[in-house]
Amino acid sequence: MSASRQERERVLDPIARMSEVLFGLIMALTFTTTLEITAGRDDVRTLLVGVLGCNIAWGLVDAVMFLVASVTERGHEVLTMRDVRAAVRPEDAHRAIAGAMPPFLSSSLTSDDLDRVRQRLLARPHLNQPMLMRDDWLGALAVFLLVFLSTLPIVIPFLVVANVQLAVRLSNLIAIVMMFAIGSTMARYAGISPWRTGLAFVVLGTVLVAITIALGG
Repeated sequence: MSASRQERERVLDPIARMSEVLFGLIMALTFTTTLEITAGRDDVRTLLVGVLGCNIAWGLVDAVMFLVASVTERGHEVLTMRDVRAAVRPEDAHRAIAGAMPPFLSSSLTSDDLDRVRQRLLARPHLNQPMLMRDDWLGALAVFLLVFLSTLPIVIPFLVVANVQLAVRLSNLIAIVMMFAIGSTMARYAGISPWRTGLAFVVLGTVLVAITIALGG
């Protein structure tokens, strides 16, 4: 698997990315659901500026953390390679290799499997010091756009509908559909019921929005 393909899969990882979309959606809903029905266009304009500003900030934070995670993971790979090369006994190298894997995978490998991995790693050239690559910056841009653009649909009704009450209802309906889609996507990744999980995410998202608003968020 190429490095660029691995980066794309990491950016589109359902758990991490759908979680970020849900967080951004909840943040935006704390603005839209508290808008007074009697609000005027100036209030709506202030609302839109607040929502867009928060989503831009959230997207930037998430993009920066993506870059930090990229460098950290690459540095951990360098350390693992060093441990494998410095191991006095094959068993020590096996522990280093298993420690770099998810427990589910490492527990499924035999000593012979781990030794084959060790030999392949020893045959590879030395890894350089961790640094940001082109794919990292592209991945960070993709994360920012995903977080920012995914919450725009709930503000569209305020741009195209003059009646604030109707705009709020349409915005809430779009948010419900998006929360259901987020739950369904994560359910398919986990191999569980998309319908039940989607409905559970609608309830969970609604409760989280209510708690956030109650706490002054």
